[in-house]
Amino acid sequence: MENILKVALAQISPVWLNKAATIKKIEASINKAAKEGAELIVFGEALLPGYPFWLALTDGAKWDLKVNKEIHGHYVRNSIQIEAGELDSICTLAKKNKIAIYLGIMERAKDRGGHSIYCSLVYIDQKGELKSVHRKLQPTYDERLTWAPGDGNGLQVHSLKQFTVGGLNCWENWMPLPRAALYGQGENLHIAVWPGSEHNTKDITRFIARESRSYVISVSSLMKKEDFPMDTPHIDKILNGAPEVLANGGSCIAGPDGEWILEPVLHKEGLIYQDLDFNRVYEERQNFDAVGHYSRPDVTKLMVNRERQSTVDFKD
Repeated sequence: MENILKVALAQISPVWLNKAATIKKIEASINKAAKEGAELIVFGEALLPGYPFWLALTDGAKWDLKVNKEIHGHYVRNSIQIEAGELDSICTLAKKNKIAIYLGIMERAKDRGGHSIYCSLVYIDQKGELKSVHRKLQPTYDERLTWAPGDGNGLQVHSLKQFTVGGLNCWENWMPLPRAALYGQGENLHIAVWPGSEHNTKDITRFIARESRSYVISVSSLMKKEDFPMDTPHIDKILNGAPEVLANGGSCIAGPDGEWILEPVLHKEGLIYQDLDFNRVYEERQNFDAVGHYSRPDVTKLMVNRERQSTVDFKD
């Protein structure tokens, strides 16, 4: 049935700042979801290889502090360079299992020199093809100490059965204009990825659904104090200031009417499944469609620059 899409929300913790081990955990989740018949699986923001929790725990804003330099270097080494084939095994699994994937990664972008890192949301289709890489437009607060700002190239949507899917990272979901850029391309299944915690997902998930008359899937990761690997640089300093729970989940789904289909799930690791019926989108667009009959492009219109930004432009 082309109108029914079975989705899997992967609310899992990373093997923190260990990309090889985290990839194995992601692959296990993909295989498990595929066996249950899922056609789309979504992972949280920056899951591969993890969120920079140390910034709030190690005086992260102090200038030229050796502790933060060394942890940052460890973070960059464990980030993903797509051009080097570091997502190839995941793409292969997508193709083998005919499952689409949204995955939050830290991207060590070769087209920006290969040393700075971007919080990127990648979409891999059911043929195993990497169709878009959305680099977070504006890192939030202390994230700016380790993540670089992205560009509009990844503000793209993709066809999946009868659905049109698009996605944003964390607080980008609070930004009206990037949301509008996706709505304008026909998005009706919005993917919102988060590092974890229902204080982020409990309000905005339903609001976006009601505003857009779309399904909204929010997926968060988990992180507890005990999840920090003991071989992490300066682990003693990190653990000294860490609370017992750093990310409690909060993955959830709202329907096109803005009501809960799945309320935020807390402190539970694993895969969460749900069937979505596309026909509900048409029903709710009857009285409101933000980019259709309830828009006035003759009065207000959004312009989007989707050019991939680079410091150099070679003419060979």
